[in-house]
Amino acid sequence: MPHFFPAQYSTLSAAALRDYLIENYQLDQYTTCRLLIRNVSDTYILENLNHKYIFKIYRDAHRKRHEVEAEVELLNILHANENSVSYPIKDLEGKQIQQFNAIEGFRNGVLFTFAEGSVILDLEDQQLIQLGHDMAKLHQSTSSIKLNHPRPIFNFETTLFKPLKDLEPHFSEMKEEYEYLRDISEKVLQKFEEFDTSTFSYGYCHYDFFPKNFHFNAQGKITFFDFDFAGEGYLVNDLMSFLNHYFFHQQSNSISREQADKDFATFLAAYQELRPLTDDELKAIHIWALPFIFSF
Repeated sequence: MPHFFPAQYSTLSAAALRDYLIENYQLDQYTTCRLLIRNVSDTYILENLNHKYIFKIYRDAHRKRHEVEAEVELLNILHANENSVSYPIKDLEGKQIQQFNAIEGFRNGVLFTFAEGSVILDLEDQQLIQLGHDMAKLHQSTSSIKLNHPRPIFNFETTLFKPLKDLEPHFSEMKEEYEYLRDISEKVLQKFEEFDTSTFSYGYCHYDFFPKNFHFNAQGKITFFDFDFAGEGYLVNDLMSFLNHYFFHQQSNSISREQADKDFATFLAAYQELRPLTDDELKAIHIWALPFIFSF
């Protein structure tokens, strides 16, 4: 007789989620639900004639309950501070986190407001200026709070040395390449130790500020979303992650080096109109690029 066999990653039924969410959030009965992305967390889009929503299901192996609680807490604060973010919605009982007994065990989910607009990869000057201002406003909020629930901490141990150690078994037959990475890592650390980090702004970073994680609507308003990687660290991490967008954009031959430098300078100047950076912070934006790539 066949026996029950466990799974490590299930995909919840969009039809069952639709019925559950309509009932628990009192959504329009004609709301549809479909799977949008299956990844480290699964993303569903819900739509009816008047509204759209995003429902995200987290993998327990990727984000524990307390981490989801911290993300929700952060977004509630940002929304209350009038930052333009996709924020969690309360159900009829006032809950913002739903729990499902899936095949592999409990999984947690959150219903978010929909970020109106679309992704723009090649940003024009006015959009870059708006982005610089809005990111600075976001940092005004994230630099002045301390969450009740823990989030990851971004430092050299968590973003450089641990990832590098985890990579070592995969370089068992490429010793020279691995030693090259170790050498570069040490040089990055030595350079960073020259900075006066006591002057660096610290707080909660989005840590994935690529254009895929913010939408521009028709009026030019930006809405930030996907704070799944958010954690504590120097706020230049967010500037660095946006700089990496231009690095990868150049690698795909989608933009010239000259245009990339010009665009990032426009964004950076707008950011500093609200939040000036020290000379060391400006230099650190480029230094943090390697740890960012390792941490992913």
